[in-house]
Amino acid sequence: MRYELESIPLEWLRSRESIKWTTHPPEVLPAFVAEMDFPLADPIKRALASAIERGDTGYANPAASGLGAAFTAFASRRWGWDVDPEQVHTTSDVVHGLTALLRSLIDPGDGVIVNPPVYYPFFSLIEEAGGHVVEASLGPRGGLDLDSIEAGFRGGARVMLLCSPQNPTGAVPSRDELTQLADLAAEHGAWILSDEIHAPLTLPGAEHIPFLSVSPAAARHGICLTSASKAFNLAGLGCAVMVTASDPARDVIARLPPSALHAGHLGVIGARAAFTQGDEWLDQIVHRLDLNRKLLGERLAADLPSISWVPHEAGYLAWLDLRGLGLGDDPAAAILERSRLATTGGLPFGSGGVGHCRLNIGTTPELLEEAISRVVEAIR
Repeated sequence: MRYELESIPLEWLRSRESIKWTTHPPEVLPAFVAEMDFPLADPIKRALASAIERGDTGYANPAASGLGAAFTAFASRRWGWDVDPEQVHTTSDVVHGLTALLRSLIDPGDGVIVNPPVYYPFFSLIEEAGGHVVEASLGPRGGLDLDSIEAGFRGGARVMLLCSPQNPTGAVPSRDELTQLADLAAEHGAWILSDEIHAPLTLPGAEHIPFLSVSPAAARHGICLTSASKAFNLAGLGCAVMVTASDPARDVIARLPPSALHAGHLGVIGARAAFTQGDEWLDQIVHRLDLNRKLLGERLAADLPSISWVPHEAGYLAWLDLRGLGLGDDPAAAILERSRLATTGGLPFGSGGVGHCRLNIGTTPELLEEAISRVVEAIR
């Protein structure tokens, strides 16, 4: 089946009640929060509609849902990753799961490494869990700075939050980087909590390597957290998974309170449908996002050559460097004021965010063209 991804009426999108379409007035074009504009995959729609029709809106029972087996099969098809379905554990979302795991793994005041600029909820969830942030900034083109990470572990950090693929840069770590990272964690007795939520949207030219798969050290010292929410646009349904590959990691999950393992029932139903029947839709989405990435590059080269951008390798978030264009430390604010385009400012992403903004290109080519034209308008 071919999905309509090139032409979606703006009026239809504005009828949505999600945060993307209700935060700003109608004259503002939203390109900030990580929601895509595409229609849901038909198998997901059918699964959710069937549940509603039969009044199946109670509490989730992940153990009886087949979600573990569904994710295992998906991981095998997409990445060649051999996952034990008994080591797939539910949680409501990746941020909630990370917070619960940190509370279990650290003592108050312990250091937790992040790689800024990075997904900004990492900073607040570390504080919520009682830790303090240890920054090991990204290397060139969004790669891991392993020397800085090692310094963080030597300084006493107990855990690192890995964002793979990285948000906001869209960089995909190499197998060698991940293997060395696992060795560092083993050497220092630390844990790697790997947020791999954008992995299903890895674009042509890059390969996602699941962290737990790279070595026995990674399996022993790592826990993967992921979800169908970003790839299949299901964030509102409340379901993610925590994946383990060793007895020590499984023991960490066993120590979590029951509330940490709670997931929404419709989220479980939607995720199972996505993982079992969503490949055709996902392949078309990845192709559309690849075309959008090319379109963005062409427009930047033609109309905005002063903007620096390293093409992302996964996802639909473009990290734009607008320093030197006279838009200040927070160019997103200037763009919103001047041309009514809502992007995400770079400052909340931590070190390296000054003068940057994150542009959501998970939309139709028509709306992407309009968004880029509004950036041009703001600058000119």
